Amino acid sequence: MEMTIGFPRTLFYFLYYPFWYAFFTELGFKVVSSDPTNRSSLDLGMREAVNDACLPIKLYHGHVTELKDKVDILFMPRMVSIRKLDRETFCPKFLGLPDMVRNSISGLPRVIDQKVDLGRGVFPLWRLCQQVAGDLNCRGWPVWRAFQKARRMQKTFTDYLAAGIPAHQAIEAAITGRACQTPEYPPSDVRLAILGYPYLIYDSFVNVCLFEKLARMGIQTFTVEMVPSERLNGQGKNLPKNLFWNFSNRTVQAAYYYLEEEKTDGIIHMTAFGCGPDAMVDKLMELEAKKHGGVPFITLSLDEHTGEAGVMTRIEAFVDMLRLRRERHEDIISRQG
Repeated sequence: MEMTIGFPRTLFYFLYYPFWYAFFTELGFKVVSSDPTNRSSLDLGMREAVNDACLPIKLYHGHVTELKDKVDILFMPRMVSIRKLDRETFCPKFLGLPDMVRNSISGLPRVIDQKVDLGRGVFPLWRLCQQVAGDLNCRGWPVWRAFQKARRMQKTFTDYLAAGIPAHQAIEAAITGRACQTPEYPPSDVRLAILGYPYLIYDSFVNVCLFEKLARMGIQTFTVEMVPSERLNGQGKNLPKNLFWNFSNRTVQAAYYYLEEEKTDGIIHMTAFGCGPDAMVDKLMELEAKKHGGVPFITLSLDEHTGEAGVMTRIEAFVDMLRLRRERHEDIISRQG
């Protein structure tokens, strides 16, 4: 009977699930993810997590609780660093996530919590995969073969994201090998950058299906993952020094890119209420938007009490303002002409 490895469908799921799915399945294990986030996930997380945890951490606890009795092993890597940038790391709650979960949720199965630190050493990703495989008593050529398959699947997935395919569709397409089927939407007349941490902007429950609703409104959307990696990293020159946190750096760098190169009509920043690093990121992006000709900027702060109606009312008003602003600008140009 094959062993099952559980992967909670939140946090780093939205960027790295295809890699680990391919790696584990090639080694002969069955990979099971929790269900998409729903109200039950949130309620369970609120019950299990500490009170001052942010929304993403509460959701992670909820997903683990839903998953723990369905699998033999839980995969909860300790995320430290994934890029070779001085002092860049993940949020402290990511660093201590396996310990938080162990001390909050009882009855857990075996947990694999290898440290992910790709900012140091030679071939760090390959060494990490060897360590994870070693925990599963797998060694030798099968591990190398699984590693190569995982890299290919991850490349396919990131290419889909870069092309603007929604994360859940990109994950399914990368895993199944089937082409993405994107629905037909009205022609777009407004371009918006939706910036924030991937576990906020790609979770349809958390973002109240924002991307689909914007597309139906005739809005073309852009994300951090749609910025070419070399262009994203190059935006670091705009800051005196890099920020400490990985996702914070990526979000700010993407903001510079869309302000200076892609020229979107506005920016929506999705943030978790109570996230200290993101509060600084939010203010920094707002100030930069003002410096670049007053590009319209709006912050959507999300927590367990956020309602769909409130979010969409603000978004609709923001879009109406953008269209009115453009009409007035075009009117002034026509009068001058």
